[in-house]
Amino acid sequence: MTVSPQNKLHPRTQAVHHGTRRSQYGEMAEAIFLTQGFVYDSAAQAEARFQGTGPDEFIYARYGNPTSRMFEDRIAALEGTEDAFATASGMAAVNGAMFAMCKPGDHVVAARALFGSCLYVLDLLARFGVEVSYVDGTDLDQWAAAIRPGTRAVFFESVSNPTLEVIDLKAVADLAHAAGATVVVDNVFATPVFSKAVEQGADVIVYSATKHIDGGGRALAGVICGTRQFVREVAEPYLKHTGGAISPFHAWIMLNGLQTMDLRVRAQADAAATIAAALHGHPRLSRVIYPGLPDHPQHDLAMRQMGSGGTMIAIELAEGKEAAFAALDRLQIIRISNNLGDAKSIVTHPATTTHQRLSEADKAHLGITPGLLRISVGLEHAADLTADLMQALEG
Repeated sequence: MTVSPQNKLHPRTQAVHHGTRRSQYGEMAEAIFLTQGFVYDSAAQAEARFQGTGPDEFIYARYGNPTSRMFEDRIAALEGTEDAFATASGMAAVNGAMFAMCKPGDHVVAARALFGSCLYVLDLLARFGVEVSYVDGTDLDQWAAAIRPGTRAVFFESVSNPTLEVIDLKAVADLAHAAGATVVVDNVFATPVFSKAVEQGADVIVYSATKHIDGGGRALAGVICGTRQFVREVAEPYLKHTGGAISPFHAWIMLNGLQTMDLRVRAQADAAATIAAALHGHPRLSRVIYPGLPDHPQHDLAMRQMGSGGTMIAIELAEGKEAAFAALDRLQIIRISNNLGDAKSIVTHPATTTHQRLSEADKAHLGITPGLLRISVGLEHAADLTADLMQALEG
């Protein structure tokens, strides 16, 4: 039985119940269907399933699975899209969304400030004959100049990694749609909790579910959200034939993560706002970057677009890499890692890890300096995290 509450329900309720599929045993918790294949009652039923005309759609786990479908239905409901396809990782979602729609000769416009692996995917598209133009994401004039009739897609992070630039989603979407382009948004930092991407003009939204959706650092997963036509006719054929689908076990982990996501992310964002305010003006910091701070260049846009500053903070130590490394090594609660969106607070040195493949000129242009640290605020108490950062900076 499938339980699909009406859209009028609060997102927190949808995150617990939407799309539940129960077997004949009536289990309360979502079941993990650990099977790679499915049995048919007859040869005719097998034929009907493969033709897509049978009473149920499952034929092979790479094509779909009841546990995976529960996760897809639930995240689509939260995001406000018609459908979703769950992938093996966030990068499988980015790769699947972009490669499934593009062909040689197409034109893509992308923001320069992207996660290193996203830049790699765009480089691959260019190697296969797709023209890729890069713009400064916050400069609408550059978007307007780069987008042209026939542009296939625009791609950007709604909040950039790691310098937390906020891109005017609606304004870019209006420019893209006027040229007939598809708007693809990597919405990881905005999270499904604060996202209003569909309302603001996004056509396709990709997430690394590894981050806030799981929320416990347990498993890799991603998801592509969009229209049913895009998800099932464009993205799904590419992903199911190239092997990018999520495993049922990881889909089950993500389903459990969704149940507490709203509570977790709001608590993390509240703590991030408290910590950013406490660090603001610290004598050893040349910058505290947090969209919730009034001096952030896109503060008003962030409040309008997300209603929150989010769970991420970036700080820059004026003395550079050596000082940044020393502060990292003095931290006692916040752990050095390259993940984010975890219940545990995490700090990253982007210039030497996640964005190390960029040229020095590109790092400088994007503001990824030797002293920059990216902080993902977890569920620890804000006072403890603030004290940990203060002692690390002052040690």
